Formats: sequence, C-alpha cells, structure tokens
Amino acid sequence: MALPEIKNEREEKNSDRSEVETASVFKTQPRPLPPHPATFFSKQAPSQVPPPTPPQASRQEPSQESVSKFSIKNLKFLIPVLFVLLIGLAGFLFWRSRPSFSPSKIVEVKYWGLWEPSSVMEGIMAEFERLHPNIKVSYEQQSIIDYRQRLQSALASGKGPDIFCFHNTWLPMFINDLDSVPPSVMDAATFEAAFYPTVKQSLRYNSNYYGVPLMVDTLSLFYNKDIFTTNQVAVPKTWDEFRQVASRLTVRDETGRIQIAGASMGMTANVDHWSDILGLMMLQNGVRMDKPYDEIAEQALQFFMVFPKNDRVWDETLPSSTLAFAGGKLAMYFGPSWRIINIRETNPDLIFGVAPVPQLPQSLIEGKQVAWASYWVEGVSTRSVYKQEAWEFVKYIAEQETLERIYQAGSQAHYIGALYPRQDMASLLNDDSLLAPFVEQASYAQSWYLCSRTFDNGINDAIIKYFEDAVNRALRDESSQLTTTVSEGVASVLSKYGVASQ
Repeated sequence: MALPEIKNEREEKNSDRSEVETASVFKTQPRPLPPHPATFFSKQAPSQVPPPTPPQASRQEPSQESVSKFSIKNLKFLIPVLFVLLIGLAGFLFWRSRPSFSPSKIVEVKYWGLWEPSSVMEGIMAEFERLHPNIKVSYEQQSIIDYRQRLQSALASGKGPDIFCFHNTWLPMFINDLDSVPPSVMDAATFEAAFYPTVKQSLRYNSNYYGVPLMVDTLSLFYNKDIFTTNQVAVPKTWDEFRQVASRLTVRDETGRIQIAGASMGMTANVDHWSDILGLMMLQNGVRMDKPYDEIAEQALQFFMVFPKNDRVWDETLPSSTLAFAGGKLAMYFGPSWRIINIRETNPDLIFGVAPVPQLPQSLIEGKQVAWASYWVEGVSTRSVYKQEAWEFVKYIAEQETLERIYQAGSQAHYIGALYPRQDMASLLNDDSLLAPFVEQASYAQSWYLCSRTFDNGINDAIIKYFEDAVNRALRDESSQLTTTVSEGVASVLSKYGVASQ
C-alpha cells in the first residue's frame, strides 16, 4: 500500500500546528524543543545579578496539560493508520501463502462420444462451461469401427480421453480403465433408484458402479400397419401368436418365391440383430447364459430356426431385414429404437408401429416378462488427471433437465433422441406411440454378451461367433454342438475376460 506524501517539517518554520502534528506521525524522532535561554550566553559563570526576567508570554515551556493533549491527539490519529497497515500486511501475507490453484486456470476435459454429433452436444457443453468457467469440455465424435481397440490403446498410452462412451456389456474388458462413480456424484442407493434394473446388472462390480448411462434401449417388434390392416390381424403378444401371424402374412408367387415375408427370423446372414433375438429367447426360456447349455437352450435355438426351416416365412434370397422392412416387403421385424432413424431415412412414407417383444404365455400370466437391453454408457478414465472435473460434467449431463435437452437436440439432428435412462422420466415418452414400447420394456429388460453391432472384437463378437456357427450347422441339418463346442467356447471367452459364473 502506498503511503501519502509527507511534507518536510523544516520547509516552513512557522507552519501551523496541524501540519506539525501530521508530520510527527511519520517521524522516528520528535522535534527538539528550543534550547534553554541560558545556553545562548557564554560559558562564563553567571553574575550575581540575575538577568532580566523575560516577558511571561515569550518562550513559555509547554505545560503538562498541553503535552498530554498533544500526545492523545496524535495517538488518536495513529491507531487507525496502524490498523490499516496491519490489515494490509495480513492481506499481503495471505496472498503470498495462498494455494497454487488459480481461479483463472482453465482445465480441459476430453470427451469421446459415439452417436451424437457435435451439434447436439455444443449447447450442453456451453451451458456447463458457463456454470463452471474453469472447465472446458472438448467433444469428439468417434467412429464405431475399431472403436474399442482404439479407445483402449489411447487409454493405455496416457493419451486417451477423460470421459468416454462404452457399451453396457464392456465392463469386463474395461474394469482396469474405468474410475468408479464417486459418492459425491451419486451414491449406490441413489444410483439404483434413478436407473433401470438392467443398469445395475451391467455396471456393478463388487460394491461399486462404473459409468453413468445417458440412454437406454431395448429390442422391440416393428410391424407394417398396412399389411396388418389389410389382413385384419392383431399384433401378437406371445411367441405362438407370432408364429401363426408370420405364416398368415407371408406372400409367395407362383414359383414359391417369397414376395412379402411374414417375419425375419432364424438366420444369421440377413437377419439384423439375430443374436439379440436368440439371446432374448434363451433368457425367456430360463437358460443360464454363463453355464453349460442344456436342453432348454437347445429348445430356444430350434424355435429360432423354425421360421426358415419349417414355416418358410424367411429365406436366404431376401435382403437384410432392415431393408426389407423399410421397403414394405416384411410384415414383422425386430430392432432397437435407433432403427427408426434408418427406416425413416430409407422410406419416410412407410406406416409402421412398434410393440413389446412376444413372451412365453406363462410369463404373461405370471407377470414375469423378459425383454432385451443394449445401450451405451459414459465413463471416466481411471488415468485421467482431471477426474473431479470429468465427473462434474458427467453428473451434469445425467441430470433430468440436461437429458431432456439432449433428447430435444437429438430429435432435431435425427428423427428421435436417446431414450431416457432414468426411471423417473419414463412417463415423458408415454404419448409417443413409437418410443413408448421401448421404454415400457426397460423395467424388465436384461442384457448379456450377445449384443449385436458393438463391433468390439471382444467379448460380444467372440461369443456371437460360437452361436453363429451353431445356427449355421443346424440350418444344414447338422448338430448344433450347442452343449459341447459352444458351451466350451463361451466358457473360454468368459474366463478370458474374468467373468465368473454366478
């Protein structure tokens, strides 16, 4: 703090008393009193005759009272000045000893996403950065091709993102790369209350959760409304009804060639999401997916293949099931919600509906339905030097208001947004006839390592390959080897990724 400029007390001998008092506050020595009158004479001894007494008013010694008043007045002025100086000194020492963190320092958090373009995330990030001026989020949309390998290589090298998107079945492959959700973001009880049971099933390891979902998705039944209306049939609710309807709606020409297929089922080459369908049927039939496969697993496999082998409602001459349905040549098709985008882009005029997947009759009676879930999650790298800031952003984007904004922005970028992963938001999509069935099933959906189109070259693709070979062998009227080769191969894959039987 700069001190005020002080006049030299010698500048004016006859300066008024207030100036003298002001100057005296900042001088280390008091101004000397005038010498005693005797010192103006020679050093000779004084004569016996005393000198004349000077006038009473001249050179009068200051009285005790005047000196006291002078000191008190100076003291009153000195105390506040010293107080200000002490405050200034304390502030300076505090500034010198402050933590090294500076509010002006900007932390950049790298975020690798998959499905949303930057246009969807820009507004979300801008609002977050406004609320957190010291954090900048850098978003990069990645390609799904070789994504899992590229991501883990980047993380291992220390050059990976702080936040990244991963599939709900990838936890065994990423357990050493993921930071657990800290209680400051969401404790276990809050996590379990917020999200659907499938999230708890997929993301829990020991007593911790790894990752937070921004969406959920399930496999549902798409049906061509025009075909159903023309044939006056109801949407099937059980697998028996499904088989009957598929046969009734199949149209062949005079040579027996399929013109309109009743359902895309039973094959691996041209049935999109065939592994999800088969996994769903096995779970519904009570198969323990991590155990050696037995008779009930074989039953599910054989029913899956009855549609091309026995009923001939689908065959190898047809295009992929998604293209067939979008082209109006397929009555029933299974797919996740994001296939709505593909169908709309291919044929905007197609009139179709969506319904929950068929169930076993007894499951409907007992209220024990089983659906299939496959979705993506956001996680934080355990190697990130900005974990706290990264989790702060993940917490923000998982809040209800932010999820609504992501959904709206996604709906503008493509036909639909990501389905809400929170149970307390389920009712927000009740009025959407296409999306409501996907959300309805989320409460009883399960997942396993037969999820299609993860392109992980890992746990899903390896297990899918064993089942693909089994289906193709059975279609050639050979043994599926489900109880031998497939059981042994699946057990080997699970062991490789540390998945223990439960």
